[in-house]
Amino acid sequence: MLYYIYDGSFQGLLTAVYEAYYRREEPFDITPENNFSGDLFARQVHIKTDGDKAGRVFRAVKEKISPRAIKQVYYVFLSEIMQRETLIYCYLKKGFKLGKDVDLYLTDKTVHEIQKVSQKVGREKHRMLGLIRFRKLVGDIYYAPIEPDYNIVTLVAPHFARRLSDQNWVIHDTRRGSAVLYNKKEWVLAQLDPGREFRLSEEEKDYQQMWRGYFNSASVPGRTNTRLQRQFMPVRYWKYLIEKQEL
Repeated sequence: MLYYIYDGSFQGLLTAVYEAYYRREEPFDITPENNFSGDLFARQVHIKTDGDKAGRVFRAVKEKISPRAIKQVYYVFLSEIMQRETLIYCYLKKGFKLGKDVDLYLTDKTVHEIQKVSQKVGREKHRMLGLIRFRKLVGDIYYAPIEPDYNIVTLVAPHFARRLSDQNWVIHDTRRGSAVLYNKKEWVLAQLDPGREFRLSEEEKDYQQMWRGYFNSASVPGRTNTRLQRQFMPVRYWKYLIEKQEL
């Protein structure tokens, strides 16, 4: 069995797709190097990430399949589901054969799975835009911790770069240790030290107290619809919602 081992990046995955096509090989699995457990009888091919090759595949998907296809592929990559790389590879193979009509084959298991997973990631991205809560830190930086199911921090960054373009801010995915840092001009993805301390400004402490007080006073006893509240604000996101913390 042939295994393609890559560095875990999206560019690395697209490079692997390129190599499989031009080498006329059919990898049994494409897997990140940090997840590969090894197989005594496996033939391993280590793929070196190449920006030019990845760019060719990216453009080919947009032109020969559709812009929607590359978006779906990227969302599935961010889902972090098991064997997502092989799923993406199989989808792209079908796409290069069928063109833009590939997404009409809803009874195809691969096409169906790609659409289902990408929609889940898209829904969480949309939901998170309304659930992110920024806190003003000492040093005039706004900080928002999140813990999403999927690796969506780069998907929400463009929205806040437009909405909060005049502020310095950080959106920190505490589960993965990654963060988007914005400096009033551009945003970059980085890793944050897990032991780093974030100190709230005194002004922020006062605002948080007032916001929690308002949230509690605005609720009408006996009229609270907890089921609907959980539908729009699932409990798994409450950890970083300021209004759901104790006064």
